[in-house]
Amino acid sequence: MEHAPPRWLPFLVLGVGLLAISFGAILARLAQGYGLPSLSIATLRLGLAALFITPLAIWQSGRALRSLDRRQGLLTCGAGLFLALHFATWITSLEYTSVASSTALVTTNLLWIGIASFLLFGDRPNRLMLVGIAISLTGSLLIFWSDSRTSAAGAEPLLGNFLAVAGSWCFSAYLLIGRRLRASLPLPAYVWLAYGSAAIFLVLACQIGGTPLTGYANTAYLVALGLAVGPQLLGHTSYNWSLKHVSPTFVAVVTLGEPVGSALLAWFFFDESFARLQGLGFVLLLAGIYLAARGEAK
Repeated sequence: MEHAPPRWLPFLVLGVGLLAISFGAILARLAQGYGLPSLSIATLRLGLAALFITPLAIWQSGRALRSLDRRQGLLTCGAGLFLALHFATWITSLEYTSVASSTALVTTNLLWIGIASFLLFGDRPNRLMLVGIAISLTGSLLIFWSDSRTSAAGAEPLLGNFLAVAGSWCFSAYLLIGRRLRASLPLPAYVWLAYGSAAIFLVLACQIGGTPLTGYANTAYLVALGLAVGPQLLGHTSYNWSLKHVSPTFVAVVTLGEPVGSALLAWFFFDESFARLQGLGFVLLLAGIYLAARGEAK
């Protein structure tokens, strides 16, 4: 049985996870530059992460894994499918649009989670959290609008933007299913099941689509390894751990900080500059996250 953590710990864990996950778009873009197809990047990211977590899952959660019931099995398949779709669509979006636009749009899952939580589960966020959500979404929209006006996003930015939004829908479904599954499973078991099942779906997609997983430069595989260890294991696992201690709505609010870190890193690594309007959007995102944190604490 897991003991309740200190009140401040979930917020600290989410902050560390956000920092790690901000490198996701940068590493994915680097892997694409080394010749890895987007579907292969998603497969290696989740497959390696599941492989690394296997010993811990068996050691700490073997009993829970052996006693899985039919409901948990179905939830695992659902979570894995939506997680696989999330990474496949979002990483592909980076081929067509800028890091700033892609990460800003993929983190709009807050809006979809808020609507789904209210319609499906009757969750009612308090007024302060609603204000934080509104401010965060405004900041995200400002980043996207400014980026679409000022940056050379690529040959097909509309396709990239649509793929990023689709990735947001899939991640919203993953978080909502994860809340149900995580409530009855220890963290190592849940992470191993979610990442492993997603990797299986992606391997099948690679086989069907004829996308190879071998034959690339060693540097490409090192970048994929970095994706698995950093953004996936440290970043997403932090989110998964927090799902049992804070609401999925608040986890979604925190993910809105990803465009800030990713855009700054893209400016450093790829010289993707951002305008003043984007800077204002970053400030609004951080302010919204702070207000939502206050609302969650209450």
